[in-house]
Amino acid sequence: MSGQTLADISNGPEWIMYAVFVIFAIITIVLLTGKGANLIAGYNTASKEEQEKYDAKKLSRTVGIGFVPITLIILVMALFDHVLPAYFAYVFLAMVVVDIVLIIVLCNTICKK
Repeated sequence: MSGQTLADISNGPEWIMYAVFVIFAIITIVLLTGKGANLIAGYNTASKEEQEKYDAKKLSRTVGIGFVPITLIILVMALFDHVLPAYFAYVFLAMVVVDIVLIIVLCNTICKK
């Protein structure tokens, strides 16, 4: 497996990564504007009483800021799939997991009223 790139281990067409990037970019922009609280799982299904415990605008922006690195890494993977080594898929996974944990911690601390 040494010497392989992301493109070597990819099974789908190249345009799918660009489509995923565009979708993530749109969601990130909506969240950064502070108007995407309804896109956040858990918040949109919570009761009104539970939703009132959080600042919806701050929650949206926090999740949006957390989505920025993921969105940018997806773009880098799409642009440089012929250059990046295959193990970068694991690096991406680790970065996403760490980012999501940080988002969850921040949402449950600084986003509460």
